[in-house]
Amino acid sequence: MNPHTRLGRFVIYALLVGLSLVFAMPFVWLVSTSLKPIDQTMSLPLTFIPRAYYAEIDGQQREVTLDFTVAQPGVVAEISAGPEAGHRVFLSDDQLARRSADVRVLHRVQPGWWHVTVRINSTRVVHPGEAADPGTAGPAPWDLVPRSSIDSHVRFRWRNYPEALATIGGDPGTPGSAAALNHVSFWVFLANSLTVCVLGVLGTVFSNSIVAYGFARLRWPGRDAFFAVTLATMMVPFPALMVPLYGIFKMLHMVGTLQPLWLPTFFGSAFNIFLMRQFFLTIPEELSEAARIDGCSEWRIFLRVILPLSKPVLVVAALFHFLFAWNDFLGPLLYLSRKQTFTLSLALQSYESQTGGVQWHYLMAASAVTILPVVVLFLFTQRFFVQGIATTGTKG
Repeated sequence: MNPHTRLGRFVIYALLVGLSLVFAMPFVWLVSTSLKPIDQTMSLPLTFIPRAYYAEIDGQQREVTLDFTVAQPGVVAEISAGPEAGHRVFLSDDQLARRSADVRVLHRVQPGWWHVTVRINSTRVVHPGEAADPGTAGPAPWDLVPRSSIDSHVRFRWRNYPEALATIGGDPGTPGSAAALNHVSFWVFLANSLTVCVLGVLGTVFSNSIVAYGFARLRWPGRDAFFAVTLATMMVPFPALMVPLYGIFKMLHMVGTLQPLWLPTFFGSAFNIFLMRQFFLTIPEELSEAARIDGCSEWRIFLRVILPLSKPVLVVAALFHFLFAWNDFLGPLLYLSRKQTFTLSLALQSYESQTGGVQWHYLMAASAVTILPVVVLFLFTQRFFVQGIATTGTKG
């Protein structure tokens, strides 16, 4: 198929749009889930648009959650005697025949009607038997209503975001309580992640550019052999280095701090050295020769000639490392043990299990906030990113 014809361009654009939608679908689901109440996060069939449901209970229009449908006819009745007097129950016709003396029928129920319970607020669901308000007794309001009587509206739960960020470091509790003393603010996790990323980016740009310049522009015995050995280190996986690295940092008393996460970047990495070397080779040698004739040292040539022309590849290397450090989970899991030193990736994992059950709407809200800086960073640096990738490796 000729890509220059109208049909060819249409097919190519259709494939690009289709693949883009496939890759964007997990992100769309994440944002959608972050704006839902918890009972809609795992509902089937899967829905992307958060909704709020309303039904009339005890003469009032209340926001409710849809629990399940009734499979058999019966009645909603109120117990009139005994210790459960005043409680509402569902009775099938057979059960009603046996208990007709101690119950008062409220209304009949048909198969397919929905069991609904009142929602306290936008995030908390009241279940049958649970108090409607904390500290009060009595069952929560519920009823069985036909689906046609339930109103539904699109509603985005923006409150999920501040509530998720407030609880990601544990239950804030009351001031002075044990929970409040153990609580860590979201901003502490954010500061830890930014510290690791910023220092790592500085180390990556500083160390790798110097080594790459030595491999690209300086002539010294064994240069190509050392470069081949440097590239060979890319084949060593990080899990093979975990134990010796942990032993080194433990001996240096750095385990439990952020230093093991950014300090190694000041010693270079094979991939970034290769990336920068290939870019440096595309810079005309005549520029360096002219600088030498003017009396510049190699250090001044590197700082005044090479680096200003290498902004695209420096941005690419910095962005690659920022993305890696921001999303890194194995490193923080290996070296960090105190919650006060957790990065955002480790804090999200801790948040997933701290309440005994996954609060998916809160977890997705916190994840969306965590992803946002990376998205914004890429939008502002995509021009340098594309330019650095496109011009790397075209010579040498």
